[in-house]
Amino acid sequence: MLTTEQCSQLAWQKVDNLIPVIVQHAVSGDVLMLGYMNPEALQTTLDSRKVTFYSRTKQRLWTKGETSNNFLNLVDIYPDCDSDTLLALALPDGPTCHKSTQSCFAPAQSDWGFLFELETLLKERKTASPESSYTARLYASGTKRIAQKVGEEGVETALAATVNDRAELTNEAADLMYHLMVLLQDQELDLSTIIKRLKERHQ
Repeated sequence: MLTTEQCSQLAWQKVDNLIPVIVQHAVSGDVLMLGYMNPEALQTTLDSRKVTFYSRTKQRLWTKGETSNNFLNLVDIYPDCDSDTLLALALPDGPTCHKSTQSCFAPAQSDWGFLFELETLLKERKTASPESSYTARLYASGTKRIAQKVGEEGVETALAATVNDRAELTNEAADLMYHLMVLLQDQELDLSTIIKRLKERHQ
């Protein structure tokens, strides 16, 4: 998070007192929107933990979500190397764009962003009717069956690799990833938790 010293070192004069702010999804990494902050908007953002901009059209502070309740909940915020641009990491409460898309740059989406979207869908299917989808039926079958499927797909992935069948390896690896994500959701674990553990091991 920006320190008091970093705030004081921002190049406000260089950008006519309106610093550009890139907002990025804190988990998926997708770029959500671009806005501008003056010193008051930045301080409001830091105090409230809701991303707040200075609206150039309304000529006032504007908290994203103040009318739609689709707030951008601040996770962290950083200056760039020249201290004239900010990167805000946030978790959105809903669509970021006024056109009801996750990003103002839709349909642009990173590969990691797709994984986050898939994880969100799998989470929603946990409470769906078993008749509605394969995923819902898989959840209804219980943890042992889901774990069994992960084991089966793991073996099939390994076998495809041993015979150097890249097409089959791609298919089996996709099946393995899907079933592993279902198992993680069954155990109430997100990919971000696994990534965090990998980061800890990497240090």
